[in-house]
Amino acid sequence: MYVIRPFTVVPSLPESLQFLEQLAYNIWWAWNQEGIELFRRLDSDLWERAGHNPVLMLGQLPQSRLEQAAADEGYLAQMERVKAMLDEHMTRKSWFDKNFGHLADISFAYFSAEFGLTEALPIYSGGLGVLAGDHLKSAAELGLPLVGIGLLYRQGYFRQYLNADGWQQETYPGNDFYTLPVRQVATADGKPMTIDVEYPGRMVKAQVWKVQVGRIFLYLLDTNMDENSPEDRQITSQLYGGDMENRIRQEILLGIGGIRALAAMGITPTVCHMNEGHSGFLALERVRRLVTETKMDYLSAREATRASQIFTTHTPVPAGIDRFPGAMIEKYLHPYFSQLGVSRDEFMALGRQNPSDPQETFSMAVLALRTAAASNGVSKLHGRVSRAMWQNVWPGVPDDEIPIGSVTNGVHTRSWISGDMAALLDRYLGPRWSRRPEDHSVWQRVDQIPDEELWRTHERRRERLVQFARNRLATQARNRGAAANEIMSAGETLNAETLTIGFARRFATYKRATLLFQDLDRLKAILSNKDCPVQVIFAGKAHPRDNEGKELIRKIVHWARDESIRRRIVFLEDYDMNVARYMVQGCDVWLNTPRRPLEASGTSGMKAAANGCLNASILDGWWDEAFQTGLGWALG
Repeated sequence: MYVIRPFTVVPSLPESLQFLEQLAYNIWWAWNQEGIELFRRLDSDLWERAGHNPVLMLGQLPQSRLEQAAADEGYLAQMERVKAMLDEHMTRKSWFDKNFGHLADISFAYFSAEFGLTEALPIYSGGLGVLAGDHLKSAAELGLPLVGIGLLYRQGYFRQYLNADGWQQETYPGNDFYTLPVRQVATADGKPMTIDVEYPGRMVKAQVWKVQVGRIFLYLLDTNMDENSPEDRQITSQLYGGDMENRIRQEILLGIGGIRALAAMGITPTVCHMNEGHSGFLALERVRRLVTETKMDYLSAREATRASQIFTTHTPVPAGIDRFPGAMIEKYLHPYFSQLGVSRDEFMALGRQNPSDPQETFSMAVLALRTAAASNGVSKLHGRVSRAMWQNVWPGVPDDEIPIGSVTNGVHTRSWISGDMAALLDRYLGPRWSRRPEDHSVWQRVDQIPDEELWRTHERRRERLVQFARNRLATQARNRGAAANEIMSAGETLNAETLTIGFARRFATYKRATLLFQDLDRLKAILSNKDCPVQVIFAGKAHPRDNEGKELIRKIVHWARDESIRRRIVFLEDYDMNVARYMVQGCDVWLNTPRRPLEASGTSGMKAAANGCLNASILDGWWDEAFQTGLGWALG
């Protein structure tokens, strides 16, 4: 018999390079170009192969290369600059300190099912997760006393590739937590911290991991432990994976387990923020703790916790909300009936628009709405849509008085702006635009940037986008066993001097990715115009069970094979944060064609705008309130 044991390989860093390990485990590097360059400079090819993951990269670097860097005075000088920048971020008096320093005991807990901080930590699927990641980064820069709470998935979201017919295929590579920028949280005696969450007939253990995001932390729960059954180890196997049964297990772990993890670490949040309804069960756990620990009655405890809970909804259609049958809620949460001191019907009423309808399913959004002191959509238009969508929760109340407001989403600019643009802004605005994001007065000087310099900066980024797309297309062709001539032709696709339109987002049918092809002859004429040619780059994933979305991708791939436009339209596989950065930084026009009003916010256009890319969009989501004549185009 052979005994297989796991081993974790860690780099043996020379004394002078010890800072690299500290930097690798702080996601601060992901929005600081000099920090990224510090790793890329060690081995640019390995940096790409490692998926921009510095922890994995350091474990794979030859010792000789590390010794060489340790003797390189230029490299050490750059490392000292980066160290000084990180120290300044960690210790400076922040915006929060200056304005709210007297609120020493306040803290916020931000719950989300996914967080998109960097492609090196693939525990996100799309806009919701990237928004949550940008939220944490912005909080770190502003110095908010905030912690994030989520789940650490063994497989994360799927990787996409297309077969020869253009049909989307999925793979699910595993995440090796020991080569990711995450670390286990330890107890006072140095052991890995775990918490217990009750499921029908058993207790499930979850270990707690942490990700440092500048000066704040994201805590992630993981059930893949030997103490758990094989079935329970699968709870955190896949982001949005499995059936409805596994979904409720995940959401119990996120909401209830998240509150217990915070308590185990001695963190008592002043406010809990539910980013979508996935974490709605946290409200039940907070009420239960008050009832059982302070002997407060249920109604008083519910009002006390409600005052410190916020809910953000991102969904403009009822079909996008998680709903569970009453029998499933009873199966998993019946202990709460007695612990809260409520009947089954009273408990079920928390998740029903009509509390007296026994046939209605239990809605996580309704639970969040009923247990939050404040609820909001993610744009002004989405706020109006949400008030209309949930008016039955407040029967008889006029639409404009329904207590759902709006806070329009934003983006963390430094994560998405190109190095070239950042350098240009540094030159003409000074460093205050990046080091003091709360100070908007600095942008009054932006008109001082000469048009010629701005355009040259943009042209360099378009050149990089075209080269990136060519390399990616060649890799796609090789991976599906294409002929040598097809692989070579990837190097002739697109033109670095041609007006470039970008369309990159989730391939849901309401986003209408193929609207551009409704008049194919006209499109061909525009793309092949000799005086003013145009080219289009597509990217995005369809949900694994969304065959209609997959069909849209297949159609685009087939249209792109038309000889007259073959070099003018491309589809880039496996859309992620890395692909997104190249596209929002290098495209000239950002195209968005959702069916109004189904785009709750849509932040990719904001990232493009921050890089000087013009938006051409349906008046939906954020663009409905941001559009001004001369600053892009309003479609429809």
